[in-house]
Amino acid sequence: MAIVKPFKGVRPPKELVEQVESRPYDVLDSEEARAEAGDNEKSLYHIIKPEINFEAGTSEYDPRVYEEAARQFAKFQQNGWLVQDEKEQYYIYAQTSCLPANGGKEKTQYGIVVGAYSGDYQTGVIKKHELTRADKEEDRMKHVRVNDANIEPVFFAYPDDEVLLQLIDKYAKTEPEYDFVAPIDGFGHKLWVVSDEEDIKTITERFAQMPNLYIADGHHRSAAAALVGAEKAKQNPNHRGDEEYNYFMAVCFPASQLTILDYNRVIKDLNGLTAEEFIKALEKNFVVEKKGAAEYRAQELHEFSLYLEGEWYSLKAKPGTYDENDPIGVLDVSISSKLILDEILGIKDLRRDKRIDFVGGLRGLGELKRRVDNGEMKTALALYPVTMQQIMDIADSGNIMPPKATWFEPKLRSGLVIHKLS
Repeated sequence: MAIVKPFKGVRPPKELVEQVESRPYDVLDSEEARAEAGDNEKSLYHIIKPEINFEAGTSEYDPRVYEEAARQFAKFQQNGWLVQDEKEQYYIYAQTSCLPANGGKEKTQYGIVVGAYSGDYQTGVIKKHELTRADKEEDRMKHVRVNDANIEPVFFAYPDDEVLLQLIDKYAKTEPEYDFVAPIDGFGHKLWVVSDEEDIKTITERFAQMPNLYIADGHHRSAAAALVGAEKAKQNPNHRGDEEYNYFMAVCFPASQLTILDYNRVIKDLNGLTAEEFIKALEKNFVVEKKGAAEYRAQELHEFSLYLEGEWYSLKAKPGTYDENDPIGVLDVSISSKLILDEILGIKDLRRDKRIDFVGGLRGLGELKRRVDNGEMKTALALYPVTMQQIMDIADSGNIMPPKATWFEPKLRSGLVIHKLS
């Protein structure tokens, strides 16, 4: 069963939150962070993208960069831009967005910010659906070690719980501690502090009845946090198991509230084929229908949108080309990888092949069209989004999703709450 605890969050004073908060470290590059931070010395980018404090081109993996992160974190606390709460408590975090996947309608999802137990990651109570890379794990471990804190949260999903939904609804009807609209994407963000002892007890007890939590986004942060926790336990001769380093910060959302967007592919060439030969090769395993110049979005599972030489196509996988009983093989990302990228285009390693790139669904089909029309790419493939239930089923079965399969939106804002390990 899942173990969570309240913690003394480190966070900005109410009047400073919009100057401090930022996008997550891994959704923008160094120069974008430099531009967004501008002359704002209170921007969290100085801690999570500290290479912006050095000359342009400085590697984010430079040892000086990690040291700068710790220096900036200390500076933020000394200047009162980040202040630690005196009481252990939970937090409720709401995100409001308008996304094409929701028909363009406004939608709000409510997460509970908790201290998640590192041991649950090690034992599989916290379930993952992606592989992690050792180099990225080490990068995040260095960042956690040097700051002795989880500066940014991990994004979890949990099976819907009526008691927690009612508790969240109670807080949602009150005045939030933070309430702002992010400048880049226009999404709304609110935060409430849960300091009532009975409510704290309820949250802890309800999570203790859940057999599993699921990582939605932040696999490397989860792995790094759990590994640093294990390191600290090993280094402490008086380790008891209840120390703060045994926990890391996560925002847990009810699974039914989450939105997963399409995660699309753009390909540099047709592996020596002409456009006509490529379409002919597709017809072996797909029902191919030309849709014209207007953007076309796949309408159902096992249908794909293809953009090639100014035209959109619908590709519907033929019966028998995938196994309904195979939880991995039935995924559209697997079908397209096997039958299009591998068999026809010769792209076998999605993580390393330089002939392919990936575009999150928030950018829309227009971004796929733009990158093909400008000659950078030859063709684009848009997928129908996976569902949260598919992700949970795969995690429960002990399997791993294929690479570049999920794109959760909205992303969590960083800097609203920070968790210290000491």
